[in-house]
Amino acid sequence: MYDTASDTTLKVFTTCPPSALAERGSCLRQLEDIARWSEDAGCEGILVFTDNAQLDPWLVSQMIVKATARLCPLVAIQPVYMHPYSVAKMVTSFAFLHGRRLHLNMVAGGFKNDLAALNDTTPHDERYARLLEYTTIIQSLLRSADPVSFEGRYYSVSKLKLTPPLPTELLPDILFSGSSEAGRQAASQLGATAVEYPKPSAEYPTTQSESKGSRGVRIGIIARPQDAEAWSVARARFPEDRKGQLTHQLAMKVSDSSWHRQLSDLGNTGVEAENPYWLVPFQNYQAMCPYLVGSYDRVADEVGRYIELGYRTFILDAPVSRDEMRHVGVVLHRAAAHCLVA
Repeated sequence: MYDTASDTTLKVFTTCPPSALAERGSCLRQLEDIARWSEDAGCEGILVFTDNAQLDPWLVSQMIVKATARLCPLVAIQPVYMHPYSVAKMVTSFAFLHGRRLHLNMVAGGFKNDLAALNDTTPHDERYARLLEYTTIIQSLLRSADPVSFEGRYYSVSKLKLTPPLPTELLPDILFSGSSEAGRQAASQLGATAVEYPKPSAEYPTTQSESKGSRGVRIGIIARPQDAEAWSVARARFPEDRKGQLTHQLAMKVSDSSWHRQLSDLGNTGVEAENPYWLVPFQNYQAMCPYLVGSYDRVADEVGRYIELGYRTFILDAPVSRDEMRHVGVVLHRAAAHCLVA
């Protein structure tokens, strides 16, 4: 793991590519390769998406577990798809069968069309209230050897027992979207990690208010020894694409996610082209997060500022090669070392 000292430990996840864009014949091999690259780089785990267009995240997680020795799937969980008992049962079943820990990325929203097709008309902030109950039941089942009873507005269970019990050392980390106030409050109540799609680090106050639970960011990184080389790689990988821009605009219309709107608004503020913080991949619907681009030292400095602000969990965009993970590792090691010295 990218660990320089106990108080500067980074928990790093990569991301599976969207299976909706994959080809049937190559999808499995691509996922296996990315999982192995991530594990070899020392990552904690890998984010597995969920929405109406993706493959089932539990089946994808099974593939990841079979292809690696210790990598932990970070499974996106949307309440509309599954009862909380079924989620807890999946977690303990993976632990029993594989001795493997899963992490849970709790998702309140999604594309409006997806939710409408499933007849989920719950308003945005109420979805977080529902998700809070949902996650509370999951945590209670996973943590308790005794039957669990819970009476809430959205969910109720009575003397529900999880079998087989989950070993304490395999309890999952819980991650929440931290882009909206409702999401941050829910994460705080659960002691979960609130994950944001960050702004440039310079736009944050020097110190942030204390909060329960840890904080994380989702970013992409393209770094090389020199700025010019990094930007050359970045522009070749993510060229301007009018079709992608139109797709992005359409996605904005059918998404009610706070992070999507915030990034889109930030993309219209005229950030300097050579600034490490780069939104072109997001604006062209080629990535779902901002990118940091530049020399190792320049990007490490930006990552280091996020660490100084209290962010310890980093979810990286899907890697394109084993070598690319090596470049990212250089940045993360330098960022952590910088913060330790400071």
